[in-house]
Amino acid sequence: MVCRVYDPPKTKAKVMSAFAFGSFKRVSWIWIHIMLLWTQLETGHSSDWPQFLGPQRNGSTPERITSWPSTGPKHLWKQPIGAGFSGPVIRGEHVLTFDRDGDQERVRSLDPATGNTRWTHQAPTAYVDGFGFDDGPRGTPATTTNRVITFGAQGRLTCLDLADGRKIWAIEAGRDLGADKGFFGPACSPLIVGQRIFMNLGNRNGGGIAAFDLTSGTLLWKATDHEAGYASPVPGPGSGDISFFTREGLVITRMDGKVGPVHRWRSRQHASVNAASPLLSGTEILLTTSYDTGAILLRRTEEKIEVVWSGDESLSAHYATPVLSGGFLYGFHGRQERGPEFRCVEWATGKMRWSETGLGAGTVLLAGTDLVLLLESGELVVAAASPDRFQIRSRVQILGKGTRAPFALGGGHLVARDPRILVCLGN
Repeated sequence: MVCRVYDPPKTKAKVMSAFAFGSFKRVSWIWIHIMLLWTQLETGHSSDWPQFLGPQRNGSTPERITSWPSTGPKHLWKQPIGAGFSGPVIRGEHVLTFDRDGDQERVRSLDPATGNTRWTHQAPTAYVDGFGFDDGPRGTPATTTNRVITFGAQGRLTCLDLADGRKIWAIEAGRDLGADKGFFGPACSPLIVGQRIFMNLGNRNGGGIAAFDLTSGTLLWKATDHEAGYASPVPGPGSGDISFFTREGLVITRMDGKVGPVHRWRSRQHASVNAASPLLSGTEILLTTSYDTGAILLRRTEEKIEVVWSGDESLSAHYATPVLSGGFLYGFHGRQERGPEFRCVEWATGKMRWSETGLGAGTVLLAGTDLVLLLESGELVVAAASPDRFQIRSRVQILGKGTRAPFALGGGHLVARDPRILVCLGN
């Protein structure tokens, strides 16, 4: 059963215009809650994994995996996949992938039950990675109940119809705003809130971050002269706020593009990226990066940002965004190529509770009270999210080496990819 909120066009327009003209405080809290509920419904049901970092954009889902046997979930199907580090998403009866096949960037909708292709959309690309690393897209698609948004390796922002893959619009967002190629090309995963798409693009001439209209692709606003880094924006910490982790640090904006507090904090080395997205809890925001930098916990109070704690000894995430459960952070600490540790860290203090070595690098999500790790070795590891110790209760090889893309868990399916294969697992 799908719940729907009565939200006629005038209601949406009234609330959205209040944000657009800075009269947020004059809108009744009743209408604000209606808009936020509508946004949640558009973003996806809890059983979906409709975007990068899941339904709440924080790497967590209420979906549980306690029914999996100790040997791991059943392999339901697999499909070949092309180049790129874009993760799959799950939206209702669609598993969506974004990869590169030859000289084409390709979006596919697959049936979650069978893996059969529902539709395919392709567009030409000539992107060449400057380090010879990978020429495919990095950004993970974002979806609504009827739209799919992708951001390609050359900076093309595309809107497709979820039902049939028909192109609704496409714009060269990176080129038109003068976005820098950076070290590894554009990598932002689009964030959709209401009828707006928020992007961390990177540009030194006023187009570092930007918002576009979901319906038409029209540029709504742009701001900052920051380079992009590789972190994708997240909602919050306040109602109507969007948080960006650019190459220069934290930038908080309103929906209308009004730039609020900025806290400059970045990797200390020039040859570096800020890749993990901000992680939020109430008015507190965690940033973490590698390259001798570590983590910082910030607290927003009105128009100011205060430092709660910071340091390189707590959690230094190279590329994977950590997760938060019960007041504790769980994530990978250290450079990917140097054998990172997996750690539990107190959110409030930055104090490390435990550290597990020997896993290598990977990505992590939180499923109920379980940690689900997908390692670069292709192993899937399930453990309880406990501050007492790291105890593995399931470990199984599901993919090959070089597994770095984020994975998805929703609708009873776990979908993941390595450089060659996409697999779907289930009960």
